[in-house]
Amino acid sequence: MDSEGSSPPFFDREKHVVFLQMMNRLLPLDYQAQEINRLTLAYFAISGLHILGALDQAHPRNDTELNRQFFGFHGSRSSQFPRDDNGALIHNGSHLASTYCALAILKIIGYNFSCINSKSILTSMRNLQQSDGSFMPTHVGAEADLRFVFCAAAICSMLENWSGMDKEKAKEYILNCQSYDGGFGLIPGSESHAVSGTGGATYCAVASLQLMGFIEDDILSKSSSSSFINVQLLLDWSLQRQAADGGFQGRANKASDTCYAFWVGGVLRILGAYKFIDEKALRRFLLTCQSRYGGFSKFPGQLPDIYHSYYGFSAFSMLEEPGLIPICVELGIADIAAIGH
Repeated sequence: MDSEGSSPPFFDREKHVVFLQMMNRLLPLDYQAQEINRLTLAYFAISGLHILGALDQAHPRNDTELNRQFFGFHGSRSSQFPRDDNGALIHNGSHLASTYCALAILKIIGYNFSCINSKSILTSMRNLQQSDGSFMPTHVGAEADLRFVFCAAAICSMLENWSGMDKEKAKEYILNCQSYDGGFGLIPGSESHAVSGTGGATYCAVASLQLMGFIEDDILSKSSSSSFINVQLLLDWSLQRQAADGGFQGRANKASDTCYAFWVGGVLRILGAYKFIDEKALRRFLLTCQSRYGGFSKFPGQLPDIYHSYYGFSAFSMLEEPGLIPICVELGIADIAAIGH
């Protein structure tokens, strides 16, 4: 991606609002290949506008079907297909990540969740949980890892109904993903990291445990023997991700990147350890990634994209930037939306 000129030395809220409004009105050319993820892109735009304080500028036929397919939300209208002549859904593209994004958007705009067929979502979602406690994102042909455990936990939390998953099995899967260095991999035995694909493995683990009620209040003050995860190692690993330039890296020996300020910072916030980071240094790094056009880029000097922009806004919310709405870290939306007011 081409580089751009220097950005202003302050958080330029007005340009960020314009950037997100543009993204919300028209899908840019570079994103057209991701049309299948339109709902996720909408989540970044709408939730971003909410954090900036600028939000105002197919169901199953019977219970048997619920055991065969997942009845959530599609990522795009292009992934929806009509029923066959017998009324059956032959191609069901419902996806856990798309369902999380859809419910998050509906939370943000204050939609009445009693109008949603939550039973269909939760009953069919439970069938996506595997024997080891992990989740597949759709009913056929997909990987199972921590990202979708988080999506399932967030969906249950937003619907205020935990019948869609076995929390104890999910907890055991998460514990099996903690590595020797304290971080979490996407699957048991994999390398610890803060980001992969659609979400950070360590963030997904910790946020899921928080949503399910397994993270104790003031966990840092508790004895290590009382915690089922190695909190001290997790804390050390997370704090070591802040690099010399003030930004956060996803793994050891990797470059700092805007989105890690949320993925790692969010973990530290949930643990009650955000006070241990160098906030001034992080702010300086993030401002080097701020675009003069609005939005944030992955690395300093590059053009902005909506993914890194959203997590840049989220990071500044955690840094308590004036004018921004506080974020509910474990759900990835503004606090005010999470509590339903």
